[in-house]
Amino acid sequence: MREGGSMAGGPVGPVDATRVPRYGGPATFARLPRADEVTRFDVAVLGVPFDTGVSYRPGARFGPAHVRESSRLLRPYNPEVDAEPFGAQQVVDAGDVAANPFDIAEALEAVERHARDVLDTGARLLTVGGDHTIALPLLRAVAARHGPVAVVHFDAHLDTWDTYFGAAYTHGTPFRRASEEGLLDLEASMHLGIRGPLYDRGDLTDDRRLGFTVVTSPQIELEGLAGAVERLRRRVGDRPVYVSVDIDVLDPAFAPGTGTPEAGGLTSRELLVLLREFGGLNLVSADIVEVAPAYDHAQITGIAAAHVGYELLSAMARRPAPPALPGVAAPARAPAADEPVADVGLPS
Repeated sequence: MREGGSMAGGPVGPVDATRVPRYGGPATFARLPRADEVTRFDVAVLGVPFDTGVSYRPGARFGPAHVRESSRLLRPYNPEVDAEPFGAQQVVDAGDVAANPFDIAEALEAVERHARDVLDTGARLLTVGGDHTIALPLLRAVAARHGPVAVVHFDAHLDTWDTYFGAAYTHGTPFRRASEEGLLDLEASMHLGIRGPLYDRGDLTDDRRLGFTVVTSPQIELEGLAGAVERLRRRVGDRPVYVSVDIDVLDPAFAPGTGTPEAGGLTSRELLVLLREFGGLNLVSADIVEVAPAYDHAQITGIAAAHVGYELLSAMARRPAPPALPGVAAPARAPAADEPVADVGLPS
């Protein structure tokens, strides 16, 4: 009762919606097979129900289940990019990481270990969180396989702050830690959709020193999606790229179910258009985070996140997974905090 066939005859797809109603069947992402139901897979959807790193509203630990439930209407063919995300590759639901809700360090170790196990099979990861703290262990696992990667980060917030209440590992710090650990390509990483108040002008200085350029939500409004796409292509090129989508990159009208909403965000249509560009880029893995269903209405946020996942899987279907590096070179690290930075403003 599944679309597709066995791995010998092609990828095993979702449960056939003409035989099993969409409100029934397995509670996996897009009603896809579990990892233990196939002999091999190309992409694994991994849930991380963890939100101990949040600084405001909790609840993203329930995000993976909410996004899975919201993904029941996804269909096998994506006409916008002429791709079959579940037919051109074997996609599975790999279940959830049992992340310790009382010990952040232990939880991050568990996420990294699970991510490495999946990546070591040669598959790519689409991780559904959970709060943004989980991006750090995911990047550790990805960089161990591919070397430092270009990170394209869709978010309302920079997430390159140093600490909250003295804590180094929170949902506002993952990309600072990743830069400090040498996990990022400092010449190719960027944020899109940034907006709203900051703590200090120095936040921008720090962010650029850590390897990021910024395209703000107002810039996208003024310059249009074509301008943002051009900046993205120019910045990333053909480098291995990791995409991290905080659902609060969307305006609260399109994603109310999140922990730190900011007015003035992207529409869901704009975000999906931007994500379609990754079919032409060297996408190695991705995550979707900060879906907090307690604040959602009529699955608005969950449906948006499910479609974000669908576009990322479609992008992966359009380009084969890159091989692992035979040996990972010593990564470039972010310069010391006291080194000068030429431009304090938002870079192009």
